[in-house]
Amino acid sequence: MTGAGRRRRRTPEVAEGEIIAAAEELLRERPFRELTVDEVMRRTELSRPSFYVYFRDRHHLVLRVVEHLGTELWTMSDRWFEGTGPGHLRVRDAIEGVVAVFERHGAVLHALADAATVDPDVELAYGSLVQGFIDATARHIETEIEAGKILPLDPGETAKALIWMEERYLISCLGRTPSAAPETAVETLSAIWTRTLYGTR
Repeated sequence: MTGAGRRRRRTPEVAEGEIIAAAEELLRERPFRELTVDEVMRRTELSRPSFYVYFRDRHHLVLRVVEHLGTELWTMSDRWFEGTGPGHLRVRDAIEGVVAVFERHGAVLHALADAATVDPDVELAYGSLVQGFIDATARHIETEIEAGKILPLDPGETAKALIWMEERYLISCLGRTPSAAPETAVETLSAIWTRTLYGTR
């Protein structure tokens, strides 16, 4: 490549991913309200106008951050939803994966949870993410009840309680200022989920 200062070419996917990664990096350091397009693009090797090739505004960018982290969380949760073997072991396997995501991105998820309390766009995106896990958990609990693996209980309300409890707990202990070791979080959540659903340690 010739020409000093010439920017290296990227595929659209790589460029978009670089911007999302920069936003996540900033959200580890500061609240959403302080996130600006200028700050994000200074963390990349892309020009400021490049931002608007991929995102309408910072709200659109944060929606993509939520989507990106949601994909990681869904992958881990599928260990219970789609896995094989005893239910209580699948639950623990899924929780270990979810805790690992929070260990890596807890500060970002904390920032998003905070932003959801003051920004309608973030509230909608973050709330939809959590509700998606509630709905999937309720369906899976119902399936496990029908298979005789879980004693009868209210799938919807149980799922709501378990998912919101887990979200609040992980934000609290693995968020911007971690207050518990990941191993402790796994043990605590595994005990609550397995005893609630399967009546076993």
